Amino acid sequence: MKKVLVLEDESSIRSFIVINLRRAGYDVIEAESGEEALEKLKENSDVRVALLDIMLPGIDGFEVCRRIRASNSRIGIIMLTARSQEMDKVTGLMTGADDYVTKPFSPAELTARVDALMRRSGGLEEHSGEISQPPFLLNTRNRTLEKDGVRIKLTQVEYAIMKMFMENPGKALSREEILDLVWGRDYFGELKIVDVNIRRLRLKIEDNATNPTYITTVWGYGYKWGF
Repeated sequence: MKKVLVLEDESSIRSFIVINLRRAGYDVIEAESGEEALEKLKENSDVRVALLDIMLPGIDGFEVCRRIRASNSRIGIIMLTARSQEMDKVTGLMTGADDYVTKPFSPAELTARVDALMRRSGGLEEHSGEISQPPFLLNTRNRTLEKDGVRIKLTQVEYAIMKMFMENPGKALSREEILDLVWGRDYFGELKIVDVNIRRLRLKIEDNATNPTYITTVWGYGYKWGF
């Protein structure tokens, strides 16, 4: 069963989300506080996608996201926010979220976002084995990345970006191409999600994230894997 955690303190909104996800075939676990969500994740290690409201009593959605990412890089995380400020979106992504949805949202939009993350977190098996571009080694069977033999923890979106780059060394890719290749052609979101995820990925793989040598910017266009 495809299992999803929904963290939302407003019962009417939570019920709306839960009903629609169950109609779409998901097994849904509910939580109304950050503390409860973390406990339920401990009890349900097979949760593959978590929807986290930002504004909560007690610990907020950003902190829940940080704590999840400290121990789990594979689960897909979508932030739910009633605010449209850019900083909320960027903060959510930089703390480890894969996507964000601004309230109010349609059931179709939310389900499409969950479907896309579920596909990635499910880890459809790949048979090519490894992509070696020293100092990096990408293992496409267990979906891991090493740099100089040291494992780098990646989210599923970060893994997908690295795989895309390593399959296209030296090729300039536009933001639109990256969005299509990583998030899918049916993605409803904005191009800025590409930039924030690239920024987050650079912090993990570059020797100096402020002067990147592996993921380079093609100004006014997109990015290139610098080999």
